[in-house]
Amino acid sequence: MAPNESPMRSLERAFDVLAVLEQNIRPLRLTDIAQQAGLAVSTTQRILNVLEGRGLVERDDSTYQLGVGTVPMAHAFLRGNRLSAAALPVLQELASATGLTASLFVRSGLSRVVVARVEGEHPLRYALPIGERLPLHLGAGRVLASGMTDEEVDELLQTVDVIQMQSGLELTPEEFKESLQAIREDGYLVAHSERAVGITSVSAPVFSASGRMVGVVIVSGADAHMTEEKIQQVVWEVRQAAQSIGQRHLSAPEPVQARNTIGR
Repeated sequence: MAPNESPMRSLERAFDVLAVLEQNIRPLRLTDIAQQAGLAVSTTQRILNVLEGRGLVERDDSTYQLGVGTVPMAHAFLRGNRLSAAALPVLQELASATGLTASLFVRSGLSRVVVARVEGEHPLRYALPIGERLPLHLGAGRVLASGMTDEEVDELLQTVDVIQMQSGLELTPEEFKESLQAIREDGYLVAHSERAVGITSVSAPVFSASGRMVGVVIVSGADAHMTEEKIQQVVWEVRQAAQSIGQRHLSAPEPVQARNTIGR
């Protein structure tokens, strides 16, 4: 720890370094990590040495990447997380009923992370591994964004240059906020080619007992398998699944918060 630096500040900087490595798939050089973390090279080197000693970072010649020590941590989360445990059997039923891929996402800062996923009879053409981060301003991410405060939505919009979907459709910040209000009123979202061309998804929020949004259930499939009649069926299935996961999710008492009324 550098002179006059608090232990908490050192911890924050270590997390900043881990975040840089997590957000970059390829190994990074010391100078690149320091630049992206906004730290001095000497400080970054000290942090990397400590993390390497703990197995959280691995070094190969002149580059660094996350170490194998992060894998047991992720595994422990998936095994111990009550929401993903509650969701898995529901997602299995959902994938079987619709024949499509069913997933559960949770919000992590200004992104969303898939924590459970079950392939249906008609799997997607691309693989989406557990733990993958995706944006909040597209697809099912907009459902999670609809549960954020106005201040959080403004912060999200500041990080996005242009809200453009893969279909080519663009949303202004005002239109984006209007879409969030529509999701709150409808209780679900049907998205066409927002994150991937030719893919239609239906998503609905999962609420805790206190009314806090804790995740989003999404069913995704190729347009060929998502006729208007099929979409209406999937909307019902997804909303039922989201409600079932919320009921199964026996969480510990939560802090008192304003009750969310999306879809209620």
